[in-house]
Parts: sequence; C-alpha cells; structure tokens
Amino acid sequence: MMTTLDTRAAPAVPNTAADILAAAWAIAPRLRARSAQIEEGRRLPADIVELVRGTGAFRMGFTEEFGGPALTSAQQTQVLEAISYGDTSAGWCAMVGMDSGLFANYLPAPAVRQMFPTLDLSSAGMLAPAGRAERVPGGYRLTGRWGFGSGIAHADWVFAGAHTYTDGEQDRSATGTPNWRVMMVPPEQVELLDTWYATGLAGSGSMDYTIDGVLVPEEHTFSFRAPRSRTGPLSTPDLQMRKMPGVPLGAARAALDQVREAARTSTDTRTGRPWADDQRVQLVLGECETRLTAVRHAVYRSLDHRWSRLEAGATQADLTAHERVDTMLARLNAFRTARSVVRRLYDLSAATAPHRSSSLDRWLRDLETMCQHFMAQDQIIQSAGAFLLGGNPRNPLVLGILD
Repeated sequence: MMTTLDTRAAPAVPNTAADILAAAWAIAPRLRARSAQIEEGRRLPADIVELVRGTGAFRMGFTEEFGGPALTSAQQTQVLEAISYGDTSAGWCAMVGMDSGLFANYLPAPAVRQMFPTLDLSSAGMLAPAGRAERVPGGYRLTGRWGFGSGIAHADWVFAGAHTYTDGEQDRSATGTPNWRVMMVPPEQVELLDTWYATGLAGSGSMDYTIDGVLVPEEHTFSFRAPRSRTGPLSTPDLQMRKMPGVPLGAARAALDQVREAARTSTDTRTGRPWADDQRVQLVLGECETRLTAVRHAVYRSLDHRWSRLEAGATQADLTAHERVDTMLARLNAFRTARSVVRRLYDLSAATAPHRSSSLDRWLRDLETMCQHFMAQDQIIQSAGAFLLGGNPRNPLVLGILD
C-alpha cells in the first residue's frame, strides 16, 4: 500500500493588526463554548492554547525588526478584548503570553532571534524580584519561588524577577536601590507547584513555581532600566501593563451583551410583563452601557495619547504629571468598572445568576479575582495622588520610576 505525505501547509499566522483582531473575534464563540471545561481543568487545554496561538496574539508585541506585526498598545488591547469576550482565562493567558515580544525590546537582538525562532512562543511568570540571582561567569545562578504564573503550564519561556548578588553581596544602584533583573528560563528548568485553586480565572493555571540553582546566560536577562531604544513607544517600563484593560473590558462586554439579549425575550415570572418593557431592566442596562462605554473610551484615549507622544520622540521625562498617571488610572478604572457592571447585571438576574454553571457567575468570579491583582488595588490610586503631590508613591513602577 502506497502512503502519501500530506503536503498541505499549516495556515499562516496572521501578522497585521486587522487580521489578528479578526482572528481573535473568530475564535471567541469557540472559546465561549469551552469555558466550563477550561474552568474545570484549571488551565487552558492544549488545543485551546493552539487556537489562541493561531490568532497571532502571542506575536503582537514583536516589532518589524523581528518580522512582527508591531501592534500599538491600543491594538493589543482590542485583541485581548476579543479573546476575553470568548473566555476570560484565555484572554488573561494571552495578555501574559504576548509579553514575549514586549520583552524583546529589552533583550539583545541576537538572543531574541535565538530564543524565538517563531514569534508565536508564549511567556509566563512573575516580574517581581522574588528570586536571588548570584553573578557567575557568563550570567547568573538563579534560585527562588514565585507565584501567579498565569499560563505557565503551556509557556515556551518562563520569566522570573530577581535581585542580583555579586560574591554574596546584594548589587545596588547609585541611589542604593537593589538591582532587579528579569531572567528568562526554559520551562524544563522550572518546577511547577499545583497551587492554583482560585475563586475566578480558574482556567488561567496561575500556579506557583520554583527554580533551583539554574544557570541563566546574561543575554537571557534584562532590566527595565535598559531598553534597547531610549525613545519610542516601547522604551518606557509600563509597556507590558498598558494592554491589561482588554481582559476586564472584554469580560464585561460579554456579560452585558448576554443579559441584554436575554432581556429581549424574558418575562417577569410574577407579572408576565416583558423585561424589555420593564423600567428597572431598562435603567440597569442603560446604566451599565453608560459606565462601560465611558471607561472604554478613557482607556483607548489614554493609550492612543501615550503612544503618539512617545512615537513623536517624547521620553518619559517629557510627559507631564497628568500624562504619567493617565494610563494607570484609566487601567485601574477599567478593572473596577467592569466588575461593578457585571455585579449590577448579576443582581438584575437575581435567582438565575448564582449557579456555578452560569456564565454570569463565572464572569463575576473572574472579575473579582482579577481585581485582586495589584494593578486594581488602592496602591495604584495612592501612587497617582502621591506623584501629583510630589510625595512617595507606594508603587513607583507603574509610574515608570525604577529608583
């Protein structure tokens, strides 16, 4: 019996903003249909990972230098909205996984080409310096334990923040700040700890992980203090934070659309009155549309403004105090407003909502968990207020302050 090879080429991964966004919207219904399974499995199934990979989401941050689509922060956020509209955990993992291309702006170009032979490799991990990196010839010996490694079960590279040491002494900057670098490690050198039993974002697989004495080459590490370019939209250390609002905005939009569609055909079981004619239902949906539309416009306006200023040659030092806090406050407001919108819809739906099988229940749990991320905490608001007053921000990194 003669066998023939299947010579059909795999579909090309989209590599423009329009095509990636269209691909993301195309998979949203398939993600929605698998949401219960994703949540139950506490991580993304392998075929779902490949579905997301095939949209081009993981390559969004790579610049044209490496053959990437070079999406703006606003375009990245739109794609994450679309994926999150289908499933919040998938959107969250895409949001983290696409950091591969953003980190490429801090890694040496030859290392980027060696580490990412394809642009569709995802990264996962924790940037906070929970590890210890001892300087050794050629690089660092890394040890530590990190938490919240969203998407780490399918990651092609694991990143881990660490303070560096030389001959046992902690390295410090000229101002006395401990030196912090991010280490990129192959997943086979990382031990995953099955700790992710969470209220929401259950399918994100945000497990703890440990690294024990792994040698990390110098060229596989970077500092946000040293971008490859000192100017441009990708030169400031908030680059990986900007696209985060896409996930809560997509989840809230999905919940609002579902409730609105249900309201078209639902009736009050006591009175038989159609929901579409009920003033309370009309008011709640109108309020939710108002709040979600307003916060979404604020997010995209701030992203477009930041990008255009930096693209025109402004440095972070050139930005006004209000420009510095604009994107971070719009981002935080997106998280909190999305949660409040879904909570309002949850209350409107009453007894039909509080079931584990309910999509509305899942969206609320996902957003409650999402809002425990430090990006949605009061420390962000305090940091903005402190910066505007000339005080001490509790979280200076979100303002791009590294010393």
